[in-house]
Amino acid sequence: MSRLIVEQIPVLSDNYVYLAHEPETGATAAVDPAVAEPVLERLAAKGWRLSHILNTHHHHDHTGANLALKQATGCTIVGARGDAERIPGIEVEVADGDSFMLGHAAALVMAVPGHTSGHIAYWFPDSRALFCGDTLFALGCGRLFEGSAEQMWASLSRLRALPDDALVYCAHEYTQSNARFARTVERDNQALKERIRDVDAARAAHRPTVPSRLGLERETNPFLRADLPAVKAAVGLPPDADPARVFGEIRRRKDVF
Repeated sequence: MSRLIVEQIPVLSDNYVYLAHEPETGATAAVDPAVAEPVLERLAAKGWRLSHILNTHHHHDHTGANLALKQATGCTIVGARGDAERIPGIEVEVADGDSFMLGHAAALVMAVPGHTSGHIAYWFPDSRALFCGDTLFALGCGRLFEGSAEQMWASLSRLRALPDDALVYCAHEYTQSNARFARTVERDNQALKERIRDVDAARAAHRPTVPSRLGLERETNPFLRADLPAVKAAVGLPPDADPARVFGEIRRRKDVF
């Protein structure tokens, strides 16, 4: 299978749009395009033709450019079957367990509800590329706008099971603020301390902290660590507490941080 070339486009105040280009066929997808102009500019600079839009969920800062890009390029819009009525211009509906082909690159579609009820992720195993929208962030996760803590913990557990070298192409540059919160949960986590130094240095140099590697997320992201005794104790819950309950308490604390 072909490996993707991924271009990261910062838009709005803290969003990322990704161009996923499959070089053998020239197929190119815009992942969660919030606005059209920067996408069209990058496509022109690279000499790529937009063939698809891949939406992870319906929020406007992920779908706002769907129709404009469709009009400009004739691309095909892909999104969750269970959320089709909220994805502007959707033409190809996918669901959990489906395989989606971007040229010669195959993606596994994963249902990851919690942030929204119809949220999905696209996992391209041959490229080690995970496009996870607002479910998993570097050192964080999305707010529970439409789902429960139980749903989100189950979704994050699915993503956590992917390989260590999976690249987490999340949709926002929230890492520095997430790091400040993560430090309040695991003050003695040495890997987290080192990561915070790296994140601060990157942002001081105006470099992105995304994508991150999933193995590092497992070591440092408190939202992926709710089943560990030290994390349970840190939020005042007993060793036998259900991880979904622990996750819910971490998320509650982050919401008011």
